[in-house]
Amino acid sequence: MSQSSGTRRTLMRDKAKGKIAGVCAGIAEHYHIEVWLVRIIAVTALIFSSSFVTVIYIALWFILDEKKPEPAALNTSQIGVKTKVWEAGEAPTRALQEIQQEFQAMEKSLQRMEHYVTSNSYKIDRELNQL
Repeated sequence: MSQSSGTRRTLMRDKAKGKIAGVCAGIAEHYHIEVWLVRIIAVTALIFSSSFVTVIYIALWFILDEKKPEPAALNTSQIGVKTKVWEAGEAPTRALQEIQQEFQAMEKSLQRMEHYVTSNSYKIDRELNQL
């Protein structure tokens, strides 16, 4: 697999997405495959190869560096799993304020669209596009 951006990717443990040490999550991210698939392969290999896979897993646990959280993941404006106030167990009043702010932003956007659609410039733009 070649990297189009030119940056070299290194294999790292992803403890934030991992269940035990993040080894399977790191391998899945490095090879661009689903984490559950790597976990199933690891468990299957563990069942059929006795302790060899366990030794490899523990060795990777100690050898691989832990991935640092990305600054974009710390941004609260992005929607992710349990990043909203009401999903994280915050106070209901704060959750209500966040929902109201989102609805106000949508209302302003809708008002701008409605203003443009009902304006003469929209009619002119539409007629020019039909030519």
